[in-house]
Amino acid sequence: MKKIIITFLFAIVAVNAFASGNIHLDSAPVDVTDKDSLKRGAKHFADYCFSCHSASFMRYNRIGKDLGMDEAEVRDMMIFTRDKKGAPTKYGSLMKVAMSEDYARNAFGAPAPDLSLIARARGADWVYTYLRSFYVDPGRPSGMNNLVFRDVGMPNVLWELQGLQKPVYKTIQHEGKDIEVLDHLELMQPGNMDEKEFDTFTADLVNFMVYLAEPVQAERRSLGWKVLLFLVVFFVVAYLLKKEYWKDVH
Repeated sequence: MKKIIITFLFAIVAVNAFASGNIHLDSAPVDVTDKDSLKRGAKHFADYCFSCHSASFMRYNRIGKDLGMDEAEVRDMMIFTRDKKGAPTKYGSLMKVAMSEDYARNAFGAPAPDLSLIARARGADWVYTYLRSFYVDPGRPSGMNNLVFRDVGMPNVLWELQGLQKPVYKTIQHEGKDIEVLDHLELMQPGNMDEKEFDTFTADLVNFMVYLAEPVQAERRSLGWKVLLFLVVFFVVAYLLKKEYWKDVH
């Protein structure tokens, strides 16, 4: 049993290291029960992500129902597209974008990934750190690079809010040679938000993306505690029943 537990723990560490590329990941303050945060995150997602990235596993009316918004609010916040006949996109439609994969490939070098499950696939901490780790890199086509996702094709769409960061390097010894490695990022041009405001903005956005990846998770967790309580009560009843059946045998 000890070997199994140790192997499992090492596997978790290895997966986290692989997912982050050995970069320290900041803890994302996620709370999918905070509907105000989710509403702000939905607005941020619509403003900064939804023009390129779809969330095709989610429907608009599901967001409205879960976050306590009516159809008019959801349409005003998130629905900007029309169908092939020119009619407004239906309220019950999946969240798809008009940008084609061919256009995205030509513009960014690769199709923009669907973000429905990205927070579950990468982890909330990865997404939170990634969105806050862009830095100026003149050698990249977009002029930007990222600590977490090296040579990413995505431009930094949040730079006006966060500002521009530059890399700061340090010299280390490696096999008897001095080499420069990236140490940290330093703000070189302030944005429209200070650091605390931008962290809150990003936290709300990531919170919404975590909700997107599993809309029923709050209900699932609540139900899980009820199931555990039922099993505890059932165990007591089953144990007393067993004693009653076997009392004459013993």
